Amino acid sequence: MNYMKTGNVYIIRIDCGEEIVKAVNDICQKENITLGSLSGLGAIDRAKLGLYSIEKQEYIVNEFEGEYEITSLIGNVTTKDGVPYLHMHMTIGDITGAVVGGHLSEARVSATCEIVIRTAEGTIEREFNSAIGLNTMVFPDSSS
Repeated sequence: MNYMKTGNVYIIRIDCGEEIVKAVNDICQKENITLGSLSGLGAIDRAKLGLYSIEKQEYIVNEFEGEYEITSLIGNVTTKDGVPYLHMHMTIGDITGAVVGGHLSEARVSATCEIVIRTAEGTIEREFNSAIGLNTMVFPDSSS
C-alpha cells in the first residue's frame, strides 16, 4: 500500500494480496482521519459482502472467490468510541458482466485498488442503536 495527501484528499493505492478494509483502516488510524467520504475501484479475487437483516439484526454475508472488477466502492469514515469507524459498500462484476454487491466486510486485492478519501473537519460519532441493532451516526444538537 502507498498513499499521498493533497489538501484534504488522500489518494491510496492498495497492492496485490492486501486486504482493503484493513488498509483503509490503517491509514485512517495513522493519519487520524475521523470524518470523510471515500470511493474506489480496482480488482479483487476474494470478498465478503453482506446484507443487514433488520429482522435478525445481523449481517447475512456472502463470500465470493474468483476474478472480479470493483465496479463501485463507496463509503464513509466516522468514529466510534473516538476511533475511526469505516462503513463501506462494494459492487463487483465477473467476466460475464454479472454484478453483485453489499456491505463490505473484507476484500483481497488481485491486481490493484485505487481509493480516494475526501476528509472533512470535525467528527461524527456512532453509537449502538438497539432498535435496529446497528451503530448509527449521532449528530450534535443544533438550532437550525
